[in-house]
Amino acid sequence: MRVRAEKQDRDRAAAAEAGPEPRRGRPRSAAAERAILDAVAGLLEAGEPLGSLSIERIARTAGVGKATIYRRWSGKEELFVDVLRDIEPPEPVVSGTEGLADLRLLLESIRRRGQAERSSALLHNVFAQMKSHPRLWDEYHRNVIGPRRAAMLAAVRRAVDAGELRADLDVELMDDLFLGPMLVRTVHRPDAPLPEDLADRIVRTLVEGLAPRSGHR
Repeated sequence: MRVRAEKQDRDRAAAAEAGPEPRRGRPRSAAAERAILDAVAGLLEAGEPLGSLSIERIARTAGVGKATIYRRWSGKEELFVDVLRDIEPPEPVVSGTEGLADLRLLLESIRRRGQAERSSALLHNVFAQMKSHPRLWDEYHRNVIGPRRAAMLAAVRRAVDAGELRADLDVELMDDLFLGPMLVRTVHRPDAPLPEDLADRIVRTLVEGLAPRSGHR
């Protein structure tokens, strides 16, 4: 018994020195993921419709096997959402503690995204096609638009807690009031100007209010 216990102690010590056991299975390859995302973007840019893109075609173009794609994405909808994320402007880094300051950053990111869609035929065509694919559109809303809206709501709540906005108003309504003008400019009015100070002007106008000031009637 003593010899067995000593052997177990030696085995445990050797295992500790060797470090953690390596994970089983093939490691994720950043190069493979990059090749797959680039392949989809390249096919779309060449005019391939979303509906006609198959996993086989994507794998062949990327130079990988179909299994490599399915290890990373459950299907085309999930893959396409990551492609859209990849070709869009990066998400802003907000403090997570500020209110109106973070709100301005989030609005500015929407303005930049609107500029990118206007200047990128790829983005414009993909979004036009995506609306005819309900599953992909729902996936995009859930994974991209949903988190953006949640981030804006959180920023509005922080602004309320900091005394920057009124506490007696509905937070979601206030969020819509801030977001609405930017969406009108970037989505509904593709010819509308998108000046660099647009986010700041929207926030300032709503905070100051639209009613005329005393003596300015």
